[in-house]
Amino acid sequence: MSFPKTKGEYRDITITRSDKEDSVQRSKFKSGSFSRKKTLHPPIETHWHLPEQKVEEKVSFSIKSLFSFMKLRRSKSLQIILEGTHDPDDEQIIETFRELLSREGLLPSKHNDYHTLLRFLRMNDFDMTVSRDMFLNYLKWRKEFRVDMLHKEFEFTEYTEVKKCYPHGYHGVDRCGRPLYIERIGMIDINKLCEVTTHERFIRHHVSEQEKTLRVRYPACSLQAKKHIASTTSILDVNGVGMSNFSKPARFIFMEIQKIDSSYYPETLNKLFIVNAGSRFKMLWKAVKAFLSERTVAKIQVLGSNYLNVLLEVIDPSNLPTFLGGNCTCSDYGGCLMSDQGPWKNSDLLEIIQAVPLTEEIDGTSEDDDVPSEGSLIPQKVDMQNKDYVSMSLALEKTTYARTNSSCRLALQKIDWLEVTLGEIKDKIKILEDALQDTKMALKELAHHTEQQKM
Repeated sequence: MSFPKTKGEYRDITITRSDKEDSVQRSKFKSGSFSRKKTLHPPIETHWHLPEQKVEEKVSFSIKSLFSFMKLRRSKSLQIILEGTHDPDDEQIIETFRELLSREGLLPSKHNDYHTLLRFLRMNDFDMTVSRDMFLNYLKWRKEFRVDMLHKEFEFTEYTEVKKCYPHGYHGVDRCGRPLYIERIGMIDINKLCEVTTHERFIRHHVSEQEKTLRVRYPACSLQAKKHIASTTSILDVNGVGMSNFSKPARFIFMEIQKIDSSYYPETLNKLFIVNAGSRFKMLWKAVKAFLSERTVAKIQVLGSNYLNVLLEVIDPSNLPTFLGGNCTCSDYGGCLMSDQGPWKNSDLLEIIQAVPLTEEIDGTSEDDDVPSEGSLIPQKVDMQNKDYVSMSLALEKTTYARTNSSCRLALQKIDWLEVTLGEIKDKIKILEDALQDTKMALKELAHHTEQQKM
């Protein structure tokens, strides 16, 4: 009796992939207001595939990122990473501030999260009245400037040309994971800048970059550093600064940018290093700092040409361009200030950011719903402080995502697809196991037959 030779066919399972910050002085008071916690549920943004015979479906998120993200959930709450640990004293003050706005019918449905309100309160030494006025001016400006629509409506087509005559940009992170911003003010050609763009468009570009930093850069840096990041480290290179840098057009642009940053994006500067400062600039600085608050001046360090050791204490050489004494050239991007390199360029981190609500806003509605109305109210109290964010199940994630915005509903669809795909994988593994068992039985029969032939 002869047995045909059996060749086992095996199909590999392939995994496809695509490419409290500083302490502050607070007003001491007690309030009966409640504290609020809001859970951020991490998304599952990946797919497994068994290879198809002809066409293999593309996957938008890497399985490697899924596993690292699941590991992240086991090690630390996603809320703590993206939102940071809320100080109880700050929580109490912010609740009081919200109640103040609500009583006057001025609590907005957007931009009311913990960190936004805390930035305005810190900027004004927790003075409720001053903070209220500053915050309401901020909301008014956002509506008039259509800030929430900039990323959809505004396209800065002259980006490359502007970079050539106004060298500036984000480049990597400091040693704590904060985004690093660099300007070479001494190389600004203000006349050329006015030829390639307008004052109004350049200001809009600046605001859109500030919004991107809040919306994308800080969350991406937080995910990579596995801790809350909410401020920027900046370097201002004043080498070559002359009288042309203080012309009327230059003064207008600089003063407008300074006004926007201080009035509408307070407390986002971690540290500013002014490097290559000569004797004339140092004299000018003595006059300028008289117009700045003590809190701002404390964040600025003026250095001469021997600045490198100071910078290397806070910035790794790999994140520092060669023109500042570092190792990076970004030759593939046409220079470091053209690259905009950093965690915010990581597609896997961007998928997570797009799928997870990143703020504690109370009642996000339409895009233009910035100005509070008479009917704005503080919602029902929610205390999630004792919840175990790490052990949230997939079913709970699905339920939560179903109640949120469209990006979360997309995540839900992907979760459903993942479940279906995993089920198919299990079925095919079962078929392979059955085939292997049949092969073992055939081999046993062959061995038994061979023994009988020998007898």
